[in-house]
Amino acid sequence: MSTKDRWLLPEGVEELLPAEARRVEALRRSLLDLFEGWGYEFVMPPLIEYLEALLTGAGQDLDIQTFKLTDHLTGRLMGVRPDMTPQAARIDAHYLKRIGPVRLCYAGSVLRTRPDEFGGSREPLQVGAELFGHAGPEADAEILSLMIEALRLADIREAHIELGHVGVFRGLAAKANLGAEQEKELFEALQRKARNEVDALLAAGDAPVASKRMLAGLLDLCGEQEVLSRAREQLRGAPETVIRALDELQSVARQVARRPRAPVLYFDLAELSGYHYYTGAVFSAFVPGCGRAVARGGRYDGIGRSFGRDRAATGFGADLRQWLQLSAVAAPALAGILAPDDADTTLQVEVARLRAAGERVVMRLTGDQSAASEFGCDRELVQHAGRWKVAVVK
Repeated sequence: MSTKDRWLLPEGVEELLPAEARRVEALRRSLLDLFEGWGYEFVMPPLIEYLEALLTGAGQDLDIQTFKLTDHLTGRLMGVRPDMTPQAARIDAHYLKRIGPVRLCYAGSVLRTRPDEFGGSREPLQVGAELFGHAGPEADAEILSLMIEALRLADIREAHIELGHVGVFRGLAAKANLGAEQEKELFEALQRKARNEVDALLAAGDAPVASKRMLAGLLDLCGEQEVLSRAREQLRGAPETVIRALDELQSVARQVARRPRAPVLYFDLAELSGYHYYTGAVFSAFVPGCGRAVARGGRYDGIGRSFGRDRAATGFGADLRQWLQLSAVAAPALAGILAPDDADTTLQVEVARLRAAGERVVMRLTGDQSAASEFGCDRELVQHAGRWKVAVVK
């Protein structure tokens, strides 16, 4: 690399300059305060782990997204975390070992081998919350409501909240006796909303006519609350697991709708993002002009099984960097007091007092003649009648 190119960063990796870094940190702190107010305890998982632990259980789907390296102390393979959810599950299952529900939250950088979208980041600043140990829809409703509040706090406007349930497709696919490859192809076609491809795949199979009709009908089961009523009609005769999934979805929606300032909820029974990861209700937030979900979550029971404790689990996660691209929240104003280069003991005492009171005080260094504004200072310490006083910069 030539000298002139040494400042370049890898594709999908970026640094934040002071103003943007202040925006990120202000929102991060506000979100963690929000989570704490709901009873979620902050955890800080390690950036790297042994690969077999990092990719255990649900984390195996993240294998292709994981940067791998060799531990020079042990010779074992390690991985840089691409997602913090499996780490939170390990903390719940292996370290905390509490009997009742456990609420955890986190905020930190993750690293991925490729971005989620063209031009996206490979170093998302992941923020999220997880609720372990409760299998009922009440837990899903709480997590979804917390996600909605977090979006509101971040000033993500016009968020479109969409719900689904992987149990609907799984139940219908099992009833249709689809092979593993057929199920995979149909799943991918449903994700693309490729109706002709879905019809062709079903026509080529030997599933019962009723099962084919129900599976193809998932593409039309999207919209507001009435979708669940239509689903019960169109899926009449479906396996009990499908009906139970619809019941769970309706229960989650009703509980969220009872909360203050609840948004309109939408449903899409063909939305199967994270199908191999989630086990129940799933939900996503979309905003106009953004090609992928800005927040995503759902139920993923059993993630702690590989760590020796099979626990119910539900949660959500998002990329704080992406949120700030969509948010109109400005960086917190930078203010402060510029202190002169003076060895006067009374000056040092006054600077210490101001800092202890929460003021930002910048000391001018010997020979420096920079303007106060260059340091983000709107005031300065001046000596008047033998005393140091704060004055507005003229």
